[in-house]
Amino acid sequence: MTTKTILVVDDEMHVSHVVSGKLRQAGLNVLCAADGEEALEIATRDGVDLVVTDFQMPVMSGLELCMRLKEYAGTAQVPVIMVSARGHLLTDEDLARTNIRAVMCKPFAPRHLVEKVQELLGAGGAASQAGARAA
Repeated sequence: MTTKTILVVDDEMHVSHVVSGKLRQAGLNVLCAADGEEALEIATRDGVDLVVTDFQMPVMSGLELCMRLKEYAGTAQVPVIMVSARGHLLTDEDLARTNIRAVMCKPFAPRHLVEKVQELLGAGGAASQAGARAA
């Protein structure tokens, strides 16, 4: 079995550091990006199994990143966990145009994020979008 690769996208370096450390401890390969544009480049170039992205970032938002990932054949099926420090609302249309499978509000327990990543990877990324409305 090959090690799964997770792309962590957040403009707050301390968040990326903590999240990537916990995911590595769980035996996952982790790539990091500081904004959506960098993340899109990494995901389309290197391929990833799952993306954990912040909602609000400079250059390209997490939501825009998710919509762009869905446009590329190589990333069209990659599940996404959206994290947000604010009460952003994701509409049914937003969810239909993306592969957002879960939403977590900051602050969150890194352990819960790792559990959600493992759940989505175990389900082949086909987890329900239920409950993924509020970011």
